[in-house]
Amino acid sequence: MKHANGEGTIRSKPRADGRWEARYTADVDGVWKRRSVFGRTKAETSRKLRAALSARDAGANPTATKETVAGFLASWLKGAESTLRPRTAMAYRQVVRDHLIPGLGHVLLARLRPEQVQAMHAAMLTKGRSPKTIANTHGVLHAALQQAVRWRLIPANVAGLVRPPRRPRPEMHVLAPEQVRALLDAADAAQDQHAALWALALATGLRQGELLGLSWPDVELARGLLHVRRSLTHLPSGDVFGEPKSASSRRSVRLGAGIVDRLARHRAKEAETALREGRSYDLAGPVFRRADGRPLSASIVLKAWHRALERSGLPLLRFHDARHSVATTLLARGLSPRLVADVLGHANVSTTLAVYAHSTASQHDQAAAILGEAIG
Repeated sequence: MKHANGEGTIRSKPRADGRWEARYTADVDGVWKRRSVFGRTKAETSRKLRAALSARDAGANPTATKETVAGFLASWLKGAESTLRPRTAMAYRQVVRDHLIPGLGHVLLARLRPEQVQAMHAAMLTKGRSPKTIANTHGVLHAALQQAVRWRLIPANVAGLVRPPRRPRPEMHVLAPEQVRALLDAADAAQDQHAALWALALATGLRQGELLGLSWPDVELARGLLHVRRSLTHLPSGDVFGEPKSASSRRSVRLGAGIVDRLARHRAKEAETALREGRSYDLAGPVFRRADGRPLSASIVLKAWHRALERSGLPLLRFHDARHSVATTLLARGLSPRLVADVLGHANVSTTLAVYAHSTASQHDQAAAILGEAIG
């Protein structure tokens, strides 16, 4: 059976082994070569021929037909790690190892189908994986397959045709202004050595890594200005200083007089303690540090944070909820989402509104009252 030029041909009768064969030409690394597909029936072979021609016309590389998803993920991850933040790279490795390779690793990359991705989601749900974990896994797969499309290994990203399970929006937990005052008053009364850290977190909304990555040269007390230049990431291999989360995260934050005074007293007390114990105090070192000069670890911060909350009679919250508290307070006071996004280091206002839409509920009530009065 002959087709127009470039559309391939199917043998007029089966081969000696009973299979039908269709031939077509494709660009393999700059050279046009003859390729073949086989089927048990003429109709099956015709379908495979159409699929091969479609992939060829979409720019897929026919030499990738024998590579498995596992093999591709390994090579993709090796190259991608240099472009990722250390914690992100670690999370990608874990997703590939724990979910993608067990679920899809045996499948040929060129033959991966949307229904197979969907089946992986279903299997993960059956195993008790959360919608968030499945969504994260799907996101890594989508990123990997998008690179495969750019490399012309596959014609399209099948992950884009599948929706992961809906992720329930987590309930936001924040500290009200009076709870913030209670926390800091209790910390001062107990002479909590981390009181300045709690105050700075609740005054600026900095991420934990940004707070622990601060060094004294980043803080201009005389000008009331703080510069976010790096972030501390805790990995199994040790602490790693790196760039802030995004370009917008690299920012300068103005400090109120109260927090400037707290930081000045914190530095003086830390230096005095070091002198009394016969230790040197590096004025270029971390703002929040251990006795040996190393920055505080995430585990130390969390335990101390929970002790501070218990001491204040407040519910146990994540340390990251201090950041949520700042955003909620600013939005509730009527500050523009653009300004709040700048303070938090969000690249887009849409991110701020998506995360903190709930915090403007009081403003919605006020708007409803105004409109209600307008119509009598």
